[in-house]
Amino acid sequence: MKKALITGITGQDGSYLADLLLEKGYEVHGIIRRASTFNTVRIDHLYADPHINGVRLFLHYGDLSDSVNLVKLIYELKPDEIYHLAAQSHVRVSFDIPEYTSDVTGLGTIRILEAIRETGIRSRFYQASSSEMFGKVQEVPQVETTPFWPRSPYGVAKVFAYWATVNYRESYGLCASNGILFNHESPRRGETFVTRKITRAVAAIKHGLQHELFLGNLDAKRDWGYAPEFVEGMWRILQHDEGDDFVLATNETHTIREFLDIAFGRVDLDWKEYVKHDERYERPAEVDLLIGNPAKAKRVLDWEPKVRFRELVQIMVDADMKLLARPLAQQHLGQMP
Repeated sequence: MKKALITGITGQDGSYLADLLLEKGYEVHGIIRRASTFNTVRIDHLYADPHINGVRLFLHYGDLSDSVNLVKLIYELKPDEIYHLAAQSHVRVSFDIPEYTSDVTGLGTIRILEAIRETGIRSRFYQASSSEMFGKVQEVPQVETTPFWPRSPYGVAKVFAYWATVNYRESYGLCASNGILFNHESPRRGETFVTRKITRAVAAIKHGLQHELFLGNLDAKRDWGYAPEFVEGMWRILQHDEGDDFVLATNETHTIREFLDIAFGRVDLDWKEYVKHDERYERPAEVDLLIGNPAKAKRVLDWEPKVRFRELVQIMVDADMKLLARPLAQQHLGQMP
């Protein structure tokens, strides 16, 4: 039985990855931060039948700022594969807390790589790199060799983590890989991210629980894919015999306006009647266009996305419509200011 360690297991990608690895027969370990409240809602379903998943899913307290704990954990678990997904991953927020973002998103990667090196455990390592590293794009579409020009503290931290992964691969012979993932969404996406913010608002407006939606730049273009397919790509990257770097993307780009058209149209509403502009959601430096070419992943890993943009938006709207149809959800929203 293979053993995998996932940082960020309670996030969108971590929860889908845990689903996938358990289905493949792995023993799965996840790192969660100790807090006054539990944030395990995305993986709670995995404990529904402990005879199937619970006996192979283990959670450990840890923090990316605590290198001693990381060394101890990796030495004790001796995982075959480490998927490093944890980060302060909100781009707009990174402008407000740049130092924290740099420490967790950038140095956190070094701490795990050092833990692998120090323990001598030959774990295969996956670094969750980001299309935000391309920032002010230098070529269209973006591929593995496209120069980076990050436009946020988050993007800068991810560039640091990317090159740290490459450096440890070349310096110490680690099987360390970067997955340069373009935007990938799902019903498990956090509600502060623009796609889920939109689909959640669509459902709330349709149910009469909300009347307006405030957004920033509507003209930004993104390459949006479906998260469960992208985490399957992560797994394929670590099944490759050597450490390498791969772009995972759909090779399509769409504006936020297009997302609004499909999302509100799904419930027969006109978004222009509800969406308002709020400059607080504008970034100090914008990334105008992201579109990735996953040709290398197709050629080497036999990976390609199947869920396209319109279907993705509809999946998310339908899920939020179902969620907010529940009386408890409606009561909760009704009590919010």
